[in-house]
Formats: sequence, structure tokens, C-alpha cells
Amino acid sequence: MIRAVTKQIGPDFSRESELIAQGFGPVAGVDEAGRGPLAGPVVVAACILESEAIPEGLNDSKKLTARKRETLFEQILETACCSIVSVSATRIDAINIRAATLSGMVQAVYALSHTPGAVLVDGRDLPDLSMKGAAVIKGDALSLSIAAASILAKVTRDRMMTRAAKFWPGYGFETHMGYGTAAHLAELAKYGASPLHRMSFAPLKETKTLTKR
Repeated sequence: MIRAVTKQIGPDFSRESELIAQGFGPVAGVDEAGRGPLAGPVVVAACILESEAIPEGLNDSKKLTARKRETLFEQILETACCSIVSVSATRIDAINIRAATLSGMVQAVYALSHTPGAVLVDGRDLPDLSMKGAAVIKGDALSLSIAAASILAKVTRDRMMTRAAKFWPGYGFETHMGYGTAAHLAELAKYGASPLHRMSFAPLKETKTLTKR
């Protein structure tokens, strides 16, 4: 009799379990939101999941609806050890987005109330940390810990940009979250840049758009 093999779809806890078995627990997942937008901060989250209380439905935040992300966000905060850090547009302009993201990752890891024995980071870059670390390409779709961090970062940043829209109306931050959509570019041409805009990013850098006061 041939048994059908069901391939798991979505992230799992295998990388974390392997590190824990090797004596490197607890394991933190780290991810960011907002690396590419023209405006707003980059937000980084670190998360240590409790293996016996992992919320159901964790996945890459981009694959979830806003409602599902919000629900999981609260569940993660209730069951896991978490930290969330934001790095401002001003800081991004000063040191570049890659350095700002790596700096945020370091801050997020060391802000955890429990020191991890190992860290799994989404992407290709690994920040300078004192503990064992691994960069996992497309990690938010492979590791539950990274997926949880991606949800924390995404929901936090979306909330920040929605609040920012009240202070800087007209740009549509509450809809595009600072990304370079056609509507956003049209508003930039109309109003100029706000203090939330990353002046080191094209097209802001290229056009030398003046900051709106």
C-alpha cells in the first residue's frame, strides 16, 4: 500500500528545534517591515516562541489578511517573549537603510527579556550579535519564529503609518504605508516631502524635493 506524503505548507519549528537540541535555546526569530518605502521608519521585531503555545496560523505577514495579522499580533504578544524597535527616517538617511535595519535587529534582540542562545534572521544579512546566528532567505515563510516577528513588525509599522496620516494628511500614508505608489508620488509632487520621508531615497534624492514645513 502506498501512502500519500503530505508536504507541509508554510513555516515550521524545525530550525528552532534543531538549535534547541544542540543546546542553543531559546531561539529568537527576527524580521523587519518597511525596508523599501519612501517614508516612515523601518520596524524590527524579535520573538522567542513558547514551543507549547505557538499560535495557529503563523505565516509570512505578507500572506495574511490585515485582520488575521491583527489577531495573531495579540496572540503572539500574549504567548511569546517579544521586542519591537523602530528606526526613524532621519536615522535611515544618516547611515543608510541596510545599516539602519541591522542596527534595529541588534537592538531588538538585546531588548528581549530572555537572552536567546541563537537567532534566526530573515534575509541574507546577519547582524553583529554575541550569540549563534543564521540568516534564512525567505525565512518568514520557513521559520515560525521569523514569521511571528514579521507579523509583529508589519502590524506595528502599519499602525505607526496610520497614525502618521493624521499628522501629515494628504499623502495617503494610511493606504500605501509610505511605499512608492503612483498616488504617493503624485502627492509628493504636489506637497513636497514631509519629515517622515527618506531624503536619501530616489526619487526624493534625485529631485531634491524640499521638506514640507
